Amino acid sequence: MKNLNYGIIGNCRSAALVSDKGAIEWCCLPEFDSASVFAKILDQEIGGSFEIQVTEDYTITQKYIPNTSIVVTTFSNGTDAFEINDFMPRYRKEKGGYMAPPEIIRYFKKLSGNPSFRIIYDPRLDYASGVTSSYVKENHIVSLTGTIKFDSLFLYSNLDLESIANGNEITLKGDGYLLMAYNEKIFIPTLTKINLEFERTKTYWLSWSDKTTEYKKYNEQIARSAITLKLLSYEKTGAVLAAATTSLPETIGEVRNWDYRFCWIRDASMVVKVISELGHKKLAKDYLQFIIDLVPNKDEKLQIMYGINKEKKLTEETLDHLNGYMGSKPVRIGNAAYSQRQNDIYGILMDVIHQQLITFSNDTENGEELWNITKGIVWVVDKHWQEPDKGIWEFRTEERHFTFSKILCWTAIDRAIKVARILGKKHKAEKWEPLAATIKNDIMENAWNESVQAFTQSYGSNDLDTSVLLMESYGFIEAMDPKYVATVKAIERDLSNDGLLYRYKNKDDFGLPSSSFTICTFWFINSLYKIGEEKKAEKLFEQLLSYSNHLGLFSEDIDFETKRLLGNFPQAYSHLALIETAINLSRITNEEVVLDAIR
Repeated sequence: MKNLNYGIIGNCRSAALVSDKGAIEWCCLPEFDSASVFAKILDQEIGGSFEIQVTEDYTITQKYIPNTSIVVTTFSNGTDAFEINDFMPRYRKEKGGYMAPPEIIRYFKKLSGNPSFRIIYDPRLDYASGVTSSYVKENHIVSLTGTIKFDSLFLYSNLDLESIANGNEITLKGDGYLLMAYNEKIFIPTLTKINLEFERTKTYWLSWSDKTTEYKKYNEQIARSAITLKLLSYEKTGAVLAAATTSLPETIGEVRNWDYRFCWIRDASMVVKVISELGHKKLAKDYLQFIIDLVPNKDEKLQIMYGINKEKKLTEETLDHLNGYMGSKPVRIGNAAYSQRQNDIYGILMDVIHQQLITFSNDTENGEELWNITKGIVWVVDKHWQEPDKGIWEFRTEERHFTFSKILCWTAIDRAIKVARILGKKHKAEKWEPLAATIKNDIMENAWNESVQAFTQSYGSNDLDTSVLLMESYGFIEAMDPKYVATVKAIERDLSNDGLLYRYKNKDDFGLPSSSFTICTFWFINSLYKIGEEKKAEKLFEQLLSYSNHLGLFSEDIDFETKRLLGNFPQAYSHLALIETAINLSRITNEEVVLDAIR
């Protein structure tokens, strides 16, 4: 596959990737961060997959059912046609809560003629680390592995099980189903039950999407991105994942391959802020509870990231038996970055706490806990804001005084002051105001580079960095401030490549960056819009949208030359920035106000 042409299906417990040919090539069960059962995306030979194979005369098309997470793949040769609806069940239970079993349903609908196909069912449990053996039983196929640790998987169907197991040709006489379950079923599924699961899941997503705020433009892209962000949320704890995959490389053949199936405080807080602005309050509440649960002690520092079940130790290891995406080794599980110090997380978290206190002003259920966290954050920032850190981009060796980190330290104190005023703690607000002023003055004095005519990546540096564009979004500086406008122009001049942005161009731990970081292009487009270059911003936004895959999904990176998607997929960062940019570009401009008045 020459691009990441996958759709994501999921149920806020786990997820799977379905290729544009109808093959499931990535899935971890029973949860997002469990070992894979299909990992062909990371090794074409031994990774394992769940494929539907048809003859060459069939044309294959794919789409989402609008406003749902159900992927529909249609196979047709003009006479014979069928479609597969792929989904993971999710719907509200009668007594409250949600049904979200670790299962994938592949619901076949016959459309015309006598369509035929082969099913290649090839699970490789435990990251394909050992031998997986499959056996046909009376009413299911069981797959087992016990090379290193025991695991099992169960497949149910109203199609012939022997034909499925042997990859024989199957002719579809009527509707059919494949139900793959991590747990053995007590009651054997029926086609009627599968149809009910389909309708319930479809109804859940339609109802969820109906709550999404609509805007003047780009509603389709906003809705798809919102669903994608929801699919990356883990309902059990409130965690939000950075992406559904591990080790998809930022550049093919290089070693910038990381496991993103964890909850970064920065990414998740940004997601929660934008998704709650769209009207989805529950996700925000669940995430705040996740944070409250993680910080039980007043003197405990926040890590930059956690496991989705609140794990604090995320030991990184490599899976050397897997060849990697297009040969890009190593394949990693775990992430050593969890032990890094990144001072920006405090500002980003305080920003979302402030937003949620405003949003839920009549609900003070967690007010005392959030106030304790606020005071703790101020204490940490006061003690450590003058120290260097690893920065937003997680440099693994050198620590520096990164401008973005300093700006977010200011943001932490600024939002803490606002929170104090909301909660009637005026004396605390007044006590913290000098600290905010001190940090701001320090940034203005040390981050501005007169010769470059821009705020640079770090103090004393000549290097530019797109993250500093966010200084306006966080209220640190006005959009039309000459220094901000100059910074936008300098970044465009130095970091833009045919409308796509580098994060930075200076050498890092692994050499020189060679692909565009998708969120940075969205940030740049937003900045152009803010400084009054609205038409240019909209043109670049339309161009960037054209680089999504066939279902409107984005990964972490885009190749400058080929425009193919790279990096982990789908990327929460990219989709939250898409939503923010689309909302900005959907606002009524001055020109439209005048035209409306004339009309």
